[in-house]
Amino acid sequence: MEPNEYEIMYHVEDQHWWYRGMESITRKIINQHIQPKNKIKILDAGCGTGAAMTTYLKDYGEVTGIDLYKQALDFCQKRNAKLLIRASVLDLPLATASFDLVTSFDVLYEKGVMHETKALKEFFRVLTPQGKLLIRLPAYNWLRGSHDEKVHTNRRYTKSLVKDLLTQSGFVVEHASYANTFLFPLAVIKTTQRKNIPTITIGPNHRSWLI
Repeated sequence: MEPNEYEIMYHVEDQHWWYRGMESITRKIINQHIQPKNKIKILDAGCGTGAAMTTYLKDYGEVTGIDLYKQALDFCQKRNAKLLIRASVLDLPLATASFDLVTSFDVLYEKGVMHETKALKEFFRVLTPQGKLLIRLPAYNWLRGSHDEKVHTNRRYTKSLVKDLLTQSGFVVEHASYANTFLFPLAVIKTTQRKNIPTITIGPNHRSWLI
């Protein structure tokens, strides 16, 4: 991701309609499986500027954020995030079976993560036997646009591809779907103008989730 993109994210994540919509969808998915009163241990893998971990994720328990980039972690500290680790999702410096929930929002598509299954196997490793994974990824390569260049997109996904990647990594997929499908007709019409309209692959699964 281009360094200036972190600053943009930091300033828009709290009010932009897309982030607010994703928060609402994510809460609904988590609430189907986890109650806030349980206070579980959560890893936000590729936490970015820390908006998710310092707002709604903390309602469910103790959140640790991990990111490879110092710029991202600096913004996390501005949000008063405390549990932060600088490391790659491809090699988590964390104990096996140490988290009840791993989240990864718009991370595995980046060029820096060339082998998603390696990251997914790391997520699997750090999850408890009954833990969950919730991931989100951008959909459809034909929706690629200028924003993909700024955030160093390696590829976009289909639901079937993500399910295959999860299965290969040991997960059992409980749910997978596309979010923001109400925007899909507009995306088709305006592909050349707005190829980066967010159409997201979403879903949770057993001993890990997918979003």
